[in-house]
Amino acid sequence: MATVTFDHLYKRYGEDVIAVNDLNLEIGDGEFICLVGPSGCGKTTALRCVAGLEEISDGRLLIGDRVVNNVAPKDRDIAMVFQSYALYPHMSVFDNLAFGLKLRKTKKEDIDRRVKEAAEILGLERFLDRKPKALSGGQRQRVALGRAIVREPSVFLMDEPLSNLDAKLRVQTRAEIARLHQRLGTTTIYVTHDQVEAMTMGDRIAVMRDGILQQVGTPQELYDHPVNVFVAGFIGSPSMNFATTKSEGKDLMFGGHKLELAGEQARAADSRPDGASVLIGFRPEHIEIANGQQTSAVRIPATVDVVEYLGNDELIHAQAEGNEIVALLPSDKKVAVGDRVDFAVPMEKLHIFDPDSEKALAG
Repeated sequence: MATVTFDHLYKRYGEDVIAVNDLNLEIGDGEFICLVGPSGCGKTTALRCVAGLEEISDGRLLIGDRVVNNVAPKDRDIAMVFQSYALYPHMSVFDNLAFGLKLRKTKKEDIDRRVKEAAEILGLERFLDRKPKALSGGQRQRVALGRAIVREPSVFLMDEPLSNLDAKLRVQTRAEIARLHQRLGTTTIYVTHDQVEAMTMGDRIAVMRDGILQQVGTPQELYDHPVNVFVAGFIGSPSMNFATTKSEGKDLMFGGHKLELAGEQARAADSRPDGASVLIGFRPEHIEIANGQQTSAVRIPATVDVVEYLGNDELIHAQAEGNEIVALLPSDKKVAVGDRVDFAVPMEKLHIFDPDSEKALAG
């Protein structure tokens, strides 16, 4: 096992395209970290730099204490799992698992031991004689994982390995990968655009946008304390609600309605000049229907225009001063289309952002 360190790392394509821009990130020994962000944010390019599949334009990449900028991929002691299974269709599962070890001229008894251990970990013992075409998608992805495991590398690199699976298999395989990491303890860098995968699997999450690292922290840190509007909107499902207000001392004006603030939120509003725009954010799951019992809550009047029934919960879409608000409420609240409601957001759950810099001021 080993640490992985991005030290002011850049990856440029020509003079105009900067795919990875001054990335500074240290991944601890045995840590499972998720690189997450929308398509084109630079997460896969950063992973390919670790794998040695992309040449680093500037900065350093260290695996352990060794700078590996100019080290060949085969000498970096890493194993990579790709989005596509990339299995050899004419080979059995055993031979697919063993292929990389045979190329390295590993002793036959070591190959047998490693393949059997990987097959046991992944529940593939019954399938060792089968060809890939006789396996399900989930089983093929497990073979791809097993091919990485038998290498016994210092670092696992995973590039959206679940994106070809259906929803149920994604959940199942997600849990298998998490158990695998707990068992092996190998440093793992996992790239995904799915923030749910990142939230459920990562020890830490690194959020990227346009090649720039936006924030890195535990899932709870990013959920509770996003540093800017992008992270706030990207982390969490359904996405955070945003609405524009005007500063009025320690309070905010939301259309003709005053939002009375307290504590950190009041100080953030007071830091803005009177009449200045202030962006507020709050998560759908933190919204309640006001009933007079919420003593420290911001109240937002709205009109319901869509109700999506989800069984135990309902997604309520409402209009409030020209802003669409989405609330996740228990289905026993019996909210109907056309209802006028007062949403209540607990003060400590209200996020306040500078609309110009998009940086968080409170929350």
